[in-house]
Amino acid sequence: MFLARTLIVAALLSTAFITTAMAECHIADAKLEEAILHNPHFRGPANRQAVRDLRSLRDAAFTLWSYGHDDECERLVENIREFIAGPNMGSLGGNDEEAASEQQIASEPKVQHAASRGQRGEKNAKPLIRIDELTPGLRADEIIGTEVRSSDDKIVGEVRNIVFGTKDRKDYAIVASGGFFTPGKDSIVVPIQSLKVSQERDSFFLPISKDALKTVPLMPDQDYRWLSDHNWRTRNDAMFVDR
Repeated sequence: MFLARTLIVAALLSTAFITTAMAECHIADAKLEEAILHNPHFRGPANRQAVRDLRSLRDAAFTLWSYGHDDECERLVENIREFIAGPNMGSLGGNDEEAASEQQIASEPKVQHAASRGQRGEKNAKPLIRIDELTPGLRADEIIGTEVRSSDDKIVGEVRNIVFGTKDRKDYAIVASGGFFTPGKDSIVVPIQSLKVSQERDSFFLPISKDALKTVPLMPDQDYRWLSDHNWRTRNDAMFVDR
């Protein structure tokens, strides 16, 4: 009898383990950031909203996973994979049959390997523009979601939030610099006036190299209490002085 109960318990535990293993959600397998980096469909101002939407879906998958809803998380990850492999999201939803046909032709992603290296070293590269010299200026939706590169033209993250209206009139871009570019512990705080922008307005540039970025302190808390810490902000802002 004891042996029978032991076998039943073992079988139940084995089934539970297999179910858990099958339900495990692998968010990284969607390879979203790789697609955004290399797929020309996701580059440029016209597709910035599509990139934001995909990252929002990825963030939602993280939320589902963190609450133990692995099956729902995996279904959402599968949807992300389908969006990445499918037509350009920026022009979905129309009724134009000719446009739909063009989307089907464009359904196979074309890899742009030069994107990860940047284009600042090219002979005809246009000079960067200081934020305060832009005419017209940037809207908030043109800032959030834009990629951020180092002074040596290496991608380091993307803008996930902005802070306006501090008492000392300093505005900040919150740059997610972790592997998934998700807001959180890997975010850095960049004074907006320290940024330069490409003339196409599709990339921001820091005044420091990617190696120097390793010395920049991470955002100390996600409740923005650091805004009241004058000493921390002074030390942080000094890291982005254009040398």
